[in-house]
Amino acid sequence: MRIYCRWRAITKAGEIVAYTSSTLAPLRHDTYRTIWFASLSSNFGGLIQAVGAAWMMTTITASEDMVALVQTSTALPIMLFSLISGALADNYDRRRVMLTAQCMMLTASALLTASALLGWITPWLLLFFTFLIGCGTALNNPSWQASVGDMVPRADLPAAVTLNSMGFNITRSVGPAIGGVIVAAAGAAAAFAVNTLSYLALIYALLRWRPAAPVSTLPREALGSAIFAGLRYVSMSPNLEKVLVRGLLFGIGASSILALLPVVALDLVAGGPLTYGFMLGAFGIGAIGGAVLNARLREVLSSEMIIRLSFAGFALSAVIAAFSPSAVLTSAGLLVSGACWVSALSLFNTIVQLSTPRWVVGRALSLYQTVTFGGIAGGSWLWGIAADRYGVADALLMSSVVMLLGIAIGLRFSMPAFASLNLDPLNRFTEPALSLDITPRSGPIVIQVDYEIADEDLAEFMELMGERRRIRIRDGARNWALMRDLENPSLWTETYHTPTWVEYIRHNQRRTQADAENTDRLRALHRGEGPLHVHRMIERQAIPPGDDVFHKAPIDLHH
Repeated sequence: MRIYCRWRAITKAGEIVAYTSSTLAPLRHDTYRTIWFASLSSNFGGLIQAVGAAWMMTTITASEDMVALVQTSTALPIMLFSLISGALADNYDRRRVMLTAQCMMLTASALLTASALLGWITPWLLLFFTFLIGCGTALNNPSWQASVGDMVPRADLPAAVTLNSMGFNITRSVGPAIGGVIVAAAGAAAAFAVNTLSYLALIYALLRWRPAAPVSTLPREALGSAIFAGLRYVSMSPNLEKVLVRGLLFGIGASSILALLPVVALDLVAGGPLTYGFMLGAFGIGAIGGAVLNARLREVLSSEMIIRLSFAGFALSAVIAAFSPSAVLTSAGLLVSGACWVSALSLFNTIVQLSTPRWVVGRALSLYQTVTFGGIAGGSWLWGIAADRYGVADALLMSSVVMLLGIAIGLRFSMPAFASLNLDPLNRFTEPALSLDITPRSGPIVIQVDYEIADEDLAEFMELMGERRRIRIRDGARNWALMRDLENPSLWTETYHTPTWVEYIRHNQRRTQADAENTDRLRALHRGEGPLHVHRMIERQAIPPGDDVFHKAPIDLHH
């Protein structure tokens, strides 16, 4: 495939239309290429290990619940720990976080292999090891996804995200089959051993990578504060809220296909394990095709249209699976759903990355991942119950209705244009020289900014202040308020708090180039002499805590 790039110019202040590139363009970059191929190897090993674990569980217990828990033990940590992992990805060296995760999974896989070879495996021990591997995956994923922006230029970021999805689906289309052959020929322990070896290439690639370390004069955020800051940023970012809503709906609706596919193969098309494998492979091939076509689709279609087509494609595939008595026809529908799967999820991921500055991108990605995995897990459970109660065909038809709802809700939560805000740091803030001796942890800090606004500019001023409030709170301000002087109505005061002085510095350093337009327009509306006047104050209690008034003499409470 020919590798090419197309560049588009800045369209308006602070906003850059996303560059487009072919799906394979990111492979021009040595670091990304090396780690991508190493990740491909690791993904193969993980899928082979999953087949071995599922098969071993069937041989050591007759409980269907225990067999189902193998998949749960791998996916559950991703839902539980993604937010924590995202905070670690944003506050620590991402390369070291990934190395820690890979070494953790390597150790767990090696112990699992040894336990299997020595005959020590019990159902709960197997679940314990698969849970540890899932914890490693949860720790690794936010740092890996956030690091893509460090490995490739912004122009190639959408293609790199798509290529990551493509790589995973390449392994998913053939990995389980290879795993089945290994288990059949040499047993589950051999599958565990292959997975153990598969981590080595990625660990070696990460050891060779030397990313530029970001320079910061501020201490790391505490873990709890970092998680809260990530949640606050996402909640105050309209683009990210739209992705979360649509991603949750897509996960719920689209999960029906993969969750019910074994029953479709067995009951609706009267097939067996080979039929199931054939149809699962068709889904994977469709996903690869969707990844290859993604760059071209993004050139000719809007983000919202791609998402609507993805919802519609899954709805069509579910309807075909519900009514088709033929494995071939059902597989043709799965080709469509596989392509829609990659198109939607890679676009969601790309919008999150292009809508988030580097300081919080790991947390934003982890929250997106938590919501999407939650939708998939919850949807799988929902469609399983529906299939038990109403039948597989009816459950698939119900899921298609949910996918159509996902299209309709786009009228309210439409995907933003495939554009990239300039989220580089604004770097206009200079820490002021203080006359009062304080420490970084001193606080609370109260900030007041005075504006003198003419009556004819009030409408524009209030609109800008609405956006200002969102930016302030998004970046860590508390108790934001706007006040008007009763004696001098042209004087307006913006006020907000930060817990400490270091949090005030951090708040200002989070300002991006895309925020500059709001700042510049507010300054232009100011009619006072000289620049805006900023009061920086530290809050102090004049009354001891718990006392309401000062008393000249003790009060006898008995009289």
